[in-house]
Amino acid sequence: MPATMDAVKLICPTCGQANRVPVARLAAGPKCGSCGDPLADGRVAELDAATHDKVTRGDGLPVLVDYWAPWCGPCRSMAPEFAKAAKMLAPQVRLMKLNTEDHPEIASRAGIRGIPALILYRGGREVARLAGARPAADIMAFVRQHTGG
Repeated sequence: MPATMDAVKLICPTCGQANRVPVARLAAGPKCGSCGDPLADGRVAELDAATHDKVTRGDGLPVLVDYWAPWCGPCRSMAPEFAKAAKMLAPQVRLMKLNTEDHPEIASRAGIRGIPALILYRGGREVARLAGARPAADIMAFVRQHTGG
């Protein structure tokens, strides 16, 4: 985030509404102006096809998406680690997940060949990807390496 930026656009993962949030208020737990859900509280949000595209293309913060499926053992075992990383990286980075079984068209478009797969988006484009189940420390190191944080 540039030091001169005074506000950032956050897309609500629940309703898809764009919200303008002052950077100074990110740590205060901003909520969506439309549906009232939290925007940067350190919880992992579940995306659907519509919100995935809005968030990955339009969010003002880096977004790390976990592409997973309920039948995937490594995906399920990584979920608590992903949640830990989300708490530690908030509010500078938002962590979200997309169920590839429910949304195969998104997984195909994103070029997902195996799960779990983590893709970091920033400024509307893919910055980096990481394959396989990882502990929270590895997830955080990956994000910091590619965001300069």
